[in-house]
Amino acid sequence: MNQIREYAKRPLVVGIAAFVLGLVIGLVALGWWLWPVQWTDAAPSDLHPAYQEIWLRMAISAYGNTYDANRAKQEYDELGSAGPSTLGMVRSDPGNLDVNLINQFEAAVGATAQLPKDTAVPGIATTTGGRSNLTTLLAVMCSVTAVAAIAIVGYVVLQGRKRSLAVAPASPVPATEVEAPEEWTDYPTPAQQAPMVQFMASYKAGDDLFDDSFSIDSPSGEFLGECGMGISETIGVGVPKKVTAFEVWLFDKNDIQTVTKVLMSAHAFNDPTIRQKLEAKGEPFEAISGGQTILETATLKLVARVVDMAYGQGALPDNSYFETLVLELAIWQK
Repeated sequence: MNQIREYAKRPLVVGIAAFVLGLVIGLVALGWWLWPVQWTDAAPSDLHPAYQEIWLRMAISAYGNTYDANRAKQEYDELGSAGPSTLGMVRSDPGNLDVNLINQFEAAVGATAQLPKDTAVPGIATTTGGRSNLTTLLAVMCSVTAVAAIAIVGYVVLQGRKRSLAVAPASPVPATEVEAPEEWTDYPTPAQQAPMVQFMASYKAGDDLFDDSFSIDSPSGEFLGECGMGISETIGVGVPKKVTAFEVWLFDKNDIQTVTKVLMSAHAFNDPTIRQKLEAKGEPFEAISGGQTILETATLKLVARVVDMAYGQGALPDNSYFETLVLELAIWQK
């Protein structure tokens, strides 16, 4: 359940799930079951080839009774581009129609009979409506599959980029590779074990969909959990959003809950109304350059340290929203 909740925090996962659910509900449940498409007032040119042939036979029979060339021309033109091939099928298998009457009708409408390309044996009319419908269905299914595949590939690539930010403590990554102004914190001391992995979450004003998440894997490649930082609260109106607080979270696959703390601006932290509202999401702590907080689960420990930060300037209260924020996430396995 917790893992599902964490996946729900990822916009891409939510987008893919919503697309698939919408496809199932819209196409299968609504389109094919509850409210299937019903055709009314269809023109002869939209009919199945077999019914187009019936239409033309009736038009020829009517012409034999009235010899009204204008009416015959109008009824023939209703078939559109299917007219010549339909006339060809009628000519190849006249049935109870007089061949001379067919010739007269052809002359009256100024048409030339044309056998369908897939008609190989005279007297046997073949239709392509079923094949066309099948081709259309296959094309739609291929398109849906392609869209889903692109979405999945994009998700995998995104996760790969995030994982590439993880480094082993023995080989710290320079801050320039993660757009951080400082190097990784050198945690190892004679009394402290080096972190298993370290990540850098970097926010810049204008990234209104900011939501960094990282997979926590053991040195052997075993999945242990996830951690990340996302927008928790904004202040003011308009775009881009003015972010006044972030959620920092830690998910442990061996624990029954996700631990969350709320990183607040100085204004939010000292405003009783905002602070009380955000306390429901997690324990609050104020963003101070170099400041840190600890999140712990059953088997994981996370130290979140503010590497660099800057407040935005404007009509809102001082120190109320972030212009930039770089947060280092260091993980230990208990």
